[in-house]
Amino acid sequence: MKPALLLIDIQRDFLAMPGLQPPADTLVARSASLLDGCRKRRIPVIHIWTTIHRSNDRRLPHWRRADRWICVAGTDGHKPPDVLRPLDGEIVINKTGFNAFANGELDTALQRIQCDTVILAGLHLHACVRTTAVECMERGYQIHIAEDVVTSNDSVHAAATSRWLMDRCVVCEPWTAILDRIDNDVSSLMVHRSPRCTDLVLFDVPITGANEIASAAEAARNAGTDWRRTALSARLQLIESIAVRLDAATSDLARQMAVEIGKPLTCGIEEVSRAIRNLKDAARYAAVGALEKRETAGIVRYQPLGLVAIISAWNNPVAIPLGKIAPALLYGNTVVWKPAPAATHISQEVLQLLQQAGMPANAVRLLTGDNTTARQLAANVNVDAVTITGSILSGYAMQEICARRIVPLQAELSGNNAAIVWDDADIAHAASQVAWGAFAFAGQRCTANRRVIVHTSRFDSFIRELEKATNQLTWDDPLKEETVIGPVISLSKRDEITAMVDRIQSNNEAQRVMLLHGARAEQPWVKEGAYMRPVIICCDHPNHTIVQEETMGPLLVVQRVDDFGQALALCNGVRHGLMAALFSTSPDLQRKFLEEAHAGVLKFNESTAGVDVALPFGGWKASGIGPPEHGEGDRCFYTRIQTVYGKAQI
Repeated sequence: MKPALLLIDIQRDFLAMPGLQPPADTLVARSASLLDGCRKRRIPVIHIWTTIHRSNDRRLPHWRRADRWICVAGTDGHKPPDVLRPLDGEIVINKTGFNAFANGELDTALQRIQCDTVILAGLHLHACVRTTAVECMERGYQIHIAEDVVTSNDSVHAAATSRWLMDRCVVCEPWTAILDRIDNDVSSLMVHRSPRCTDLVLFDVPITGANEIASAAEAARNAGTDWRRTALSARLQLIESIAVRLDAATSDLARQMAVEIGKPLTCGIEEVSRAIRNLKDAARYAAVGALEKRETAGIVRYQPLGLVAIISAWNNPVAIPLGKIAPALLYGNTVVWKPAPAATHISQEVLQLLQQAGMPANAVRLLTGDNTTARQLAANVNVDAVTITGSILSGYAMQEICARRIVPLQAELSGNNAAIVWDDADIAHAASQVAWGAFAFAGQRCTANRRVIVHTSRFDSFIRELEKATNQLTWDDPLKEETVIGPVISLSKRDEITAMVDRIQSNNEAQRVMLLHGARAEQPWVKEGAYMRPVIICCDHPNHTIVQEETMGPLLVVQRVDDFGQALALCNGVRHGLMAALFSTSPDLQRKFLEEAHAGVLKFNESTAGVDVALPFGGWKASGIGPPEHGEGDRCFYTRIQTVYGKAQI
């Protein structure tokens, strides 16, 4: 492999455009990391810039129509951010439209460095990055797109572009995986390292191929013919048997989670316990919920969907998939399940547990792999519905595939959850709840407290109590029973969040940055794993990236307000809408919160983290698509209504 890095249109004018996903700050930080990694490996770097001259107007037609002059040579908007400036000897290619190959300079440059593989990063994925990829494809280059280092202001279009390119042998994967491929000189590599000791490779993740995906989907669909005819009593008995075996495996599964994903033992035990409750609640709802009822004019039936594709996250590798598998089976469906790569081994253990409980052959099939595996599964002709827990960008990808196929989609796409702490709240209680919600399991829960909005009169006292409560949470090895805060999932995740905090500090973009547990930060175990000190950031700017974006790490943003309307505006002022909490005893404020908080789950006087699986769980806005999970939401998604007129002679 003789790679070259192509950085496309990472210029200030483009970065200032609204609606970029991922946002500009994130793109620049990841681009800088990828660029640094390539430079250290002596990989040639080519900077591709859109360059417009007022003296020779070659703007694109839609720019002319809108009278837009951007990326004009000699202006600040034409330049890249300082961290992405070309070094002496690095090539710069100028273009006026979408096609970087238009003037022949890029062809010449790639031939001169004898490149056979290109790594693409930049913006926009659906436009200039796509055009560059297509042109490289025609020239016979191997193409790798750093999927987390490309952005777009048209996310669904970008998702369609990514799918289209992957169907044509373009590899789309994180920038860290691309560098791993280069370091190991292999065409396909996915390994999972221990978050506790990142030098230790725990396992390889097999990438399931297209033929195996099709075979598994066909087998599971065929198994559905007998399964949907199985009596409900037999399905209920299977779920009960799974719950019994899960209970017996609690300690082993909790330890495996601690080792493989860094989840503290107490959090792992709680997760397995929650999964057991979920199984029993799903069975209870299925047992009492009528699947057929007679109305005056006919019969209403709740029929199984057929084959359901389940795509699950790594952070709750037992509870999330079982919370989907159980209702899918109870309502007569069969399943093909694709877990996140880091959850591969745990998922295999859970599948074995299902099989030992008496699950029929092929009723649940497991596929291992990456995002390509998930997308190919969702696109398979035998799949009748998709349920996914993941990021917003993975939600866009699934939404595009399911819309194209016209199949139901249920998506839980995480949260940027806020708690409001008002002037009548019990400050010590609120601080304790928020600290636990923000930092337990290193903040790697979709329900975690990401933000807290505090009345000005109580701000200082709340910060003091919050610091105290956070320092009382044990930050240590997840295998220790007393640990509450363990490592984050990977070094790259730790480094990304740490870099974000460093930028905020160096640019004075926050009123205060508090790094906690300083006395322990220098201990050897911290340096061996992906450990990150819990951090509290006081930032009143409502549009700052640290406020707007979910970090999925041990980072809490605190903001101060003077009136409740402002507090609600900040609470609602992000794309996500999963959880929101209010710490107040005022009936008027509680009523206003119920009326105006834009989230799928609301809580009073407790952390946003944690839910009861007997109740529906789903987000509003960018946090959710389709019916909620759990409770009465299960029948809404895992069945479809069929209306029958007349009297059948059966």
